[in-house]
Amino acid sequence: MSNSQAAAVKIAAAYHQAWTTGTLDAAASHLAEDVICYAPSGVIEGKAAVRAFMEPFAASLTQSTLLAVFGTDEEAPLMYNTANRAVPSAPGAELYRIQNDLIVEIRIIFDRLPFALARGDVIEV
Repeated sequence: MSNSQAAAVKIAAAYHQAWTTGTLDAAASHLAEDVICYAPSGVIEGKAAVRAFMEPFAASLTQSTLLAVFGTDEEAPLMYNTANRAVPSAPGAELYRIQNDLIVEIRIIFDRLPFALARGDVIEV
C-alpha cells in the first residue's frame, strides 16, 4: 500500500469512527469546507450542512461496526453496519473522495427499508 493509499484509508476510517461515536467536531475536521455528499435523501453541500445531516442519525446510534475499508490514491470505500433502538441492523456503505487530506465527496448507500418498517410505513411491492 502506498503512503497516499494509507492516508485515504486513515482519513475515511477516522471520519467514520468520529461520526458513529457522536464526536461530530472531530468528524467535521476531516471535511473540506465545500464537501458534497450524495445521500439517498438527496445532495447535501458544504461542511456545516453535511454535519447537520449526519448529526441526528449519529445521535440515534446504539452500535456501529466497521466491516471493511480499503483505498486507492484518492478514495476510500467502506462498509459498515449500524443499529439504533428501532432498527437492530442497518447495513451501509460510503465512498469517500479525498483531496489535500480532506474529504471532498461522500457517496452514501444504505437500505432505507428497515427504517421505513420501524416507522410503520406501508410498503407496496
